[in-house]
Amino acid sequence: MYKPSVYLVSLGCAKNLVDSEVMLGYLIKAKFPIVRVPNKAEIIIINTCSFIREAKEESLETIVNLCSYKKSGACNLLIVTGCLPQRYGDALSKLIPEVDVFIGTDEFYRIVEIIEDHLNKRSSPRFYLKKTLFLYDESTPRLNTSLPGNAYVKIAEGCSHQCSFCIIPRIRGPFRSRNPDSVVKEVSNLSALGIKEINLVAQDTTRYGKDLSPSTDLATLLRRLASLKGIEWIRLLYAHPLNLTDEVIDVIREENKICKYLDLPFQHVNSEILKAMNRKYDRMFIYQLIDKIRAKIPGTTLRTTLMVGFPGETENQFNELLDFVQEVKFDRLGVFTYSNEEGTSSFRLPDQVPEKIKEKRRQIIMSVQAEISREKNQKLVGKVEKVLIEKKEKTKWSGRTATQAPEVDGITYVSSDYDLKIGEFYNVLITQAGVYDLKGVA
Repeated sequence: MYKPSVYLVSLGCAKNLVDSEVMLGYLIKAKFPIVRVPNKAEIIIINTCSFIREAKEESLETIVNLCSYKKSGACNLLIVTGCLPQRYGDALSKLIPEVDVFIGTDEFYRIVEIIEDHLNKRSSPRFYLKKTLFLYDESTPRLNTSLPGNAYVKIAEGCSHQCSFCIIPRIRGPFRSRNPDSVVKEVSNLSALGIKEINLVAQDTTRYGKDLSPSTDLATLLRRLASLKGIEWIRLLYAHPLNLTDEVIDVIREENKICKYLDLPFQHVNSEILKAMNRKYDRMFIYQLIDKIRAKIPGTTLRTTLMVGFPGETENQFNELLDFVQEVKFDRLGVFTYSNEEGTSSFRLPDQVPEKIKEKRRQIIMSVQAEISREKNQKLVGKVEKVLIEKKEKTKWSGRTATQAPEVDGITYVSSDYDLKIGEFYNVLITQAGVYDLKGVA
């Protein structure tokens, strides 16, 4: 039976990417051919993000660009999935009438059924936005699209925090953990396929298991994953600071397979701003947590995400944040400007910071962080680092060390007189270091 070709583009974070990979898995299982270029696709799927203004703009721009293939290409079915339709629903359809189908964050797993209905029935619904609280498991079809050797594993969905600036709980629903046996089986299956690095993701990875019955925790899951054969690196991303327990810190220290890497989005350091953000911790908590981590896991790589320009942020409060960055010297750091999102409790707060000031503050912190990162990378010159090779370009390769998370951190460029294998580990002598990237010889 003839099946039309499909092109899928995934926008936003790694958590969204997992959803895209599940859709691809279902499509391939149903024998839909997947193409790499949109002009050859009869069906185009755009999995969107709408977390902040920039993400929404990217999503809308991508949709508009791909709409053109309904006229100039082979496309006769254009589908938009993910956060954007879940958040804006009918308003989005009026803005972009060229889109045929809108699927939210909970019904994307029905992608094959929805496509087949629309291919066979002209009266099929245009919107699929029900809150089903879907969780994929180890038996769910999924196509890993990450670079060779690594994969993301989503251990939970949704969020039950009520940060005043964040729309995610309204889009993704309450926090809900996957069954631990399911996570372990999935990682075991990935290992059998040759995957050596697992990056654990969720809206809040450190809250994992508390909602289950009987309850469990992240530390227990990490120990089970570390016992699996074949997996060499396990990395923890999106770890909410409030839920990072001593037990998790101990597991990271004790288990060799768990990367000595923590991604802790602090957002700010000023206690008044944190209270207004509804982050439920203060400046002292942050400093004490960082000191504890560095004392218990010497040499650990710390990554954080900060936000500048939250409503009411004064120059003094920003300078406090800047001093914090200079003092703590994070290994990795990202900065967002506050995005005033409708539907959040901070949306109507007074004293909105002008965009020019927000962007200037972002640039100041990133400039300071660039020098910190350069200094830290320079200390690696002359040392041998374990590198997972992911790409080859002509006679050179690129990959990552245990201190470099995929997509968000720098990469390591490797030269060698030998033919290195993609998806394998090699010991690399670091010879040069830049602000974010490294160079070395294997």
